[in-house]
Amino acid sequence: MTKLRAASCMLAGLAALVAGGARACDATTPCEVATGRYFVRTPANWDGARALPVAVFFHGYRSSASDAMADRALGDALSKAGVLLAAPDGRNGGWSIAGKLSTGRDDIAFVRDVLADLRRRYPVDESRLVATGFSAGGFMVWQIACSTGDLFAAYAPISGAFLDPIPERCPTGPVSLRHVHGTADTVVPMSGRWIAGGRVRQSDVKESVRRLRDVDACPDPPQWEERRGELVCQVWPAGYCRSGRELELCLHPGGHGFDPAWIVDAMDWAGRLPPRP
Repeated sequence: MTKLRAASCMLAGLAALVAGGARACDATTPCEVATGRYFVRTPANWDGARALPVAVFFHGYRSSASDAMADRALGDALSKAGVLLAAPDGRNGGWSIAGKLSTGRDDIAFVRDVLADLRRRYPVDESRLVATGFSAGGFMVWQIACSTGDLFAAYAPISGAFLDPIPERCPTGPVSLRHVHGTADTVVPMSGRWIAGGRVRQSDVKESVRRLRDVDACPDPPQWEERRGELVCQVWPAGYCRSGRELELCLHPGGHGFDPAWIVDAMDWAGRLPPRP
């Protein structure tokens, strides 16, 4: 892209924001919505016009959206892949999980506000609008997937699952979800543990997947298992699940952490999923 064309795209984008009444925001200046704020980073190679795949990343406990934006490995990986990174900011470093954890804010309503604002600011590739998050952010992704699964095209939580009791049903029905977890994780163990001073219990990861498998009408066992680098993934593909959605459980031998490449892969995976009904 020439310098002149880049400048033109930038001016066009700024003009669109002014016309829409929105204040410009980026990786260091927050985008303000009625219920909170989020940060955003567009990919370096974006031409200012094409629809963007979007990864909405929910940060871990006692972290923040600013911390997510300061994660250079995460930002560089998504930018190189042509993905817009949006990072909502939890209240006091946490997320509200209905009936279990509360920050004093309805975080589902907050996510709706964030998505509406994103769509006003940027052309979004709806087929690759993905909710992802780490640790407590993973809890948030599981909650959205079950309670309001129509908000995103796909879900890619890392090191987080349902909180007990596991929901008996998911009101919005089947979703496509890829979960990544470390078998040596002691912060969010595969078998779950008590948190919040013994008031709340993290659910067993495999039990969480089993419930979603029921929601997605996926048989047991998975159709196949495959290795992807350090990940070993059990796969329930769309043609195997009666709902037409896909489910994956990918395990690695490590502890509580994540590789940004997993999110990049999840964005590619979302782009290959069958269209939502």
